[in-house]
Amino acid sequence: MQRVDIYTDGGCHGNPGPGAWAYVIRPVGTGNAELREDAGHDPETTNNRMELEAVIRALRAVTDDYGPQVDVTVHTDSQYVRNGITTWISTWMKNGWRTSARKPVKNQDRWVRLHELTLLVKPRWVWVQGHSGNELNERCDRLVQQEIARLARRPR
Repeated sequence: MQRVDIYTDGGCHGNPGPGAWAYVIRPVGTGNAELREDAGHDPETTNNRMELEAVIRALRAVTDDYGPQVDVTVHTDSQYVRNGITTWISTWMKNGWRTSARKPVKNQDRWVRLHELTLLVKPRWVWVQGHSGNELNERCDRLVQQEIARLARRPR
């Protein structure tokens, strides 16, 4: 079974504001020779939404490339994403997509999509500290910043 590591990041300038997402996929055992990366942006979004979008896009790319029979580890610097998908989501779904404070869960559409993908792929989740020198996490951060800068240069 193919093993891959996914690194993701998302961010905004302002929250909400212009934002971007990015991922890097590395097949295990290939070093950095076969990295696959992608990034995109949204002119008006939130940091958390972009963090979720990065993971969704990466898991879709992995299933497109390898199918669902792939051993995936997702490395994220977002406690919101890791805790949300591993702990909070079951309670949200049980409570009709309401938080413990009975408020609607933010980004429900993204959580539903991420949940569907995790049922298919069953990834492991690893939290990495952002801006701590992790090479591929830092690469994702640079891609996010480049996308946001590109968005800022676009004519309106």
